[in-house]
Amino acid sequence: MTRTPRAGGSVRGMELSMKNLQRTMGLVMIGAVIAGSVTARADDDRSAACKDLPSHSALRQALVTAQGEQNGGFGLEMWATVVNRDGIVCAVVFSGEHRGDQWPGSRVISAQKANTANAFSLPGLALSTANLYSAVQPGGSLFGLQESNPVETAVAYGGNASNFGRPNDPMGGFRIGGVNVFGGGLALYAFDGRLLGGVGVSGDSSCADHNIAWRVRNGLNLDHVPAGVSPDGTRKDNIVYDITPQAGQMPGVSASGWGHPVCSELAKTIAAGLPITH
Repeated sequence: MTRTPRAGGSVRGMELSMKNLQRTMGLVMIGAVIAGSVTARADDDRSAACKDLPSHSALRQALVTAQGEQNGGFGLEMWATVVNRDGIVCAVVFSGEHRGDQWPGSRVISAQKANTANAFSLPGLALSTANLYSAVQPGGSLFGLQESNPVETAVAYGGNASNFGRPNDPMGGFRIGGVNVFGGGLALYAFDGRLLGGVGVSGDSSCADHNIAWRVRNGLNLDHVPAGVSPDGTRKDNIVYDITPQAGQMPGVSASGWGHPVCSELAKTIAAGLPITH
């Protein structure tokens, strides 16, 4: 015998279903609000961490301007990265129209250079990545330094590649790590002497990279350098060209211990006439 369901029971079931649906939707909305709050807080934290450093647009403009000058290299398009004093990536840019206009590998190298210049500079002494070349060679005073702080590969290669060099570059907000020991990385000093972080530039010869990074920093007015190892007192952390060729060695021995190989005579000449540090 088939029992016909009571109308009241059917209505009751519908009411329970509606309540469950409303409860589920409420939980989903609460979750969305929480997720949005977490994202907003993360964005606020990133902004606070980078508040004294150039924005993406300011860094890109400085890079495009510097790349457009004669730098003694091949005239290639460039990458640039800025990190704060804690090594957190604040901005990643490229000078070309598209991200493929620059060497893809130079994106991470620019971040390494920024990290290195920041990590091995102090409020009272700046070391550019160019200054480290000779010191890390076998027998040098800092031999092994280049192996000391490895790149965080998940940060370096994670995320959507279409966002590389954009305001939402996946490296943004994370510590990249890494040590690079040839030209292109400089510490960033504010007008009041505070060490704010570092900038790294990559995409051409290492000597041209240094010259471009120097002009980028100068254009951003973050070159109030207190002291360095360069013999040029007006360009305190400038690249040092004092390596004397020696038989059986490439490239030779640096008189100061802070020397960098010459990439081209033009790049060397340009380095000697770069804007003086403030």
